[in-house]
Amino acid sequence: MSTFPDPTRTPQGPAYEGRLLDRPEEEVVDQGAPFDLRTLFSRRTVLSLVGLGAGGAVLAACTPSTSTAASTASSTPAPTVTSTTPAATAAATTVAVPAAEIPDETAGPYPGDGSNGPDALTESGIVRQDIRSSIGSGTTAAGVPLTFSLNILDMASGDAPFAGVAVYAWHCNAAGGYSMYSSGIENETYLRGVQVADADGRVSFTSIFPGCYSGRWPHIHFEVYPSAADVTDSANAIATSQIALPQSACDAVYTTSGYDGSAQNLAQTSLTSDNVFGDDGGALQLAAVTGDTSKGYSATLTVRVDTRTAPTGGSMGGGPR
Repeated sequence: MSTFPDPTRTPQGPAYEGRLLDRPEEEVVDQGAPFDLRTLFSRRTVLSLVGLGAGGAVLAACTPSTSTAASTASSTPAPTVTSTTPAATAAATTVAVPAAEIPDETAGPYPGDGSNGPDALTESGIVRQDIRSSIGSGTTAAGVPLTFSLNILDMASGDAPFAGVAVYAWHCNAAGGYSMYSSGIENETYLRGVQVADADGRVSFTSIFPGCYSGRWPHIHFEVYPSAADVTDSANAIATSQIALPQSACDAVYTTSGYDGSAQNLAQTSLTSDNVFGDDGGALQLAAVTGDTSKGYSATLTVRVDTRTAPTGGSMGGGPR
């Protein structure tokens, strides 16, 4: 069921809120991510004009900014980069810089980006911060709450915050299944979403803690795109990688209801034996996690992206997940 009203008929064709539809033959809900973003930014522009006056209007970012310093997964001492937070905080945030660029990894057989069958990135509604529910209609994934954030740095610009890049993130549910692919949830789109980095290069998603399935360490997939307009083609990704979750948090979560089998699967693998993180034990991909099973967890990872190097990750069909 569409979450949008019917389009308006104009001499130029069907339109929604004054914007011509990219796909006139489709419903408003099926116009895709670029149409979503034009609608979202238009609304925020109006709000900023009303609240700040035309002379001081500033386009809001897709995610709220915080002043919390991000942690690095590497134990190697590293330099820091200072970025400016929004004027409301009037403070500087110091972010520890990882030792190297984020490793390129496989997107696995369940990317949902059109490179291996289903494509969530053409769905209106894919640009969202809360990814627990399916887009439009469907079910909501259950599990221990998890908010995960990425601080993206632009190595080609001296590790400045990579504002404006789009991040597509996805992961399995508590039972280890992937929406759009796994048996019984092929028609669901939960635990997938896109966010655009704010002025601090930060994106954040509200989700659940993923389960652990046989053969893999608990993880979250993500792709970084130059801009929101580029997300409709997976070939445009400038980085593809995965976030590793620390064992202490996994051990606690997998004792709770709904994560049947995860504890046993976790006991049969390790960060050093995992077929993705095993090269270095996930040194550059291990998130800093705080919280507990009753209130939920918060995970943060700082990610360096170098646009001067050719990306080597991406979907590999039946390869590692």
